[in-house]
Amino acid sequence: MICLLGSPVAHSMSPAMHNEAFAELGLDYRYLAFDVKEGELAGVMDSFRRMGVRGFNLTMPLKTEAVALCDRLSPAAEIAGSVNTVVLEDDGTATGHTTDGIGFTESARQEGVDFRGQKVTLLGTGGAGIAILVQLALDGAREVAVFERAGSRFRDRTARVVAELNERTHCHVTVYDYEDAVMQQQIAESCLLINATNVGMAPNTDACIIPDPSWLTKRAAAPLVVADVIYNPRKTKLLEMAEACGLKSFNGINMLLYQGAAAFELWTGEKMPTEKIKAKFFQKK
Repeated sequence: MICLLGSPVAHSMSPAMHNEAFAELGLDYRYLAFDVKEGELAGVMDSFRRMGVRGFNLTMPLKTEAVALCDRLSPAAEIAGSVNTVVLEDDGTATGHTTDGIGFTESARQEGVDFRGQKVTLLGTGGAGIAILVQLALDGAREVAVFERAGSRFRDRTARVVAELNERTHCHVTVYDYEDAVMQQQIAESCLLINATNVGMAPNTDACIIPDPSWLTKRAAAPLVVADVIYNPRKTKLLEMAEACGLKSFNGINMLLYQGAAAFELWTGEKMPTEKIKAKFFQKK
């Protein structure tokens, strides 16, 4: 058995996606979702060890709670201070991973975007933003300009993560406040712009984090690629703006697919049949 833990979890696509993949490969696993609230995870993990559960995914509010409960952490999970995938090893110990950032970077690769050795601009330092930042640095980005709103409740965490990345990787990360002239300049120097905020997400679909198309087209480098982690709607105002400028762009729907595929391989040792899963559950609407 493999599970999703968090609260709420009823809306998740993960059970359908993973159970389809298990069936496709003839694997004797079943993926279930359980509503687990903050403070309950330690007891659940003890029960899972006795039951022989192979592992589980975590969603809010459990991703940070899991860090202290794991015996080992992957480099990305350690730096981000967040776990979304746990493997329960044969000896009963728990290894914590975060595959959220992998979901984004693999989506970028599938879109033909190579950010290695390049500069990237990242907007937002919530859970998705930090996971993406960590994976960009680990996967070879040369520089990341991160924009965070003044007074953000994530500020201390962002500072810690950035300090660790600057010390432990070859990527140079700088954090800026949201300021128009600075943001325009950083975007102009970047190969990839990522919106990791909720600006433009349903129901506020008229919002756009970039106020003017010229921010995307005044370039000091090659044409920009624009990514948005949002997938509801599938095409945000930011992506519409990028399309109108003739720029390559993609949304966050395949980030969900590829983070799941990375977790799937950690648990089973098998590669998820992503093309079949994509065709069944992730077709563009």
